[in-house]
Amino acid sequence: MRAMRTLLGGTILLASGLGLLLLPPGAASGSPQEPGAVPAHHRQPPEGPLPATLSPAQFNDPVVKNAYAAAARIKKTLYQQPCYCHCDRSVGHGSLLDCYVSQHASGCDICMRETFYASEQQRKGKTAAQIRAGIIRGDWEKMDISRYDTYPPAK
Repeated sequence: MRAMRTLLGGTILLASGLGLLLLPPGAASGSPQEPGAVPAHHRQPPEGPLPATLSPAQFNDPVVKNAYAAAARIKKTLYQQPCYCHCDRSVGHGSLLDCYVSQHASGCDICMRETFYASEQQRKGKTAAQIRAGIIRGDWEKMDISRYDTYPPAK
């Protein structure tokens, strides 16, 4: 009888392990987003005031300073953008703007590249929805941020 229980227990353990191996990546993590899902963002401009972003003066790195300066200028646009570092899952951010209310963006190349992309596109007259479509397509990944190596950035 004891051998039968051991065999049954081993079989159940093996089946459970195989079941976990066959799950798609991320399925066991409780992740709220499916692969390819767009991270959290707002589709409309805010109805009320937005939180202040951190001051660029708090940072030494010129790229970080430029990112925080850009974020302060385009808060309404960033409020409507997803952030592909997936900070919505890891720290509960609701949009790209949230990355600049704390020091999060200062250590995140993705946040900064998306912000520089959004800033440049807004200067070209693009709407927040058009910028969001570009971010979702991954256009921000092609950003050459070398012009942001000095503060203020080269024109």
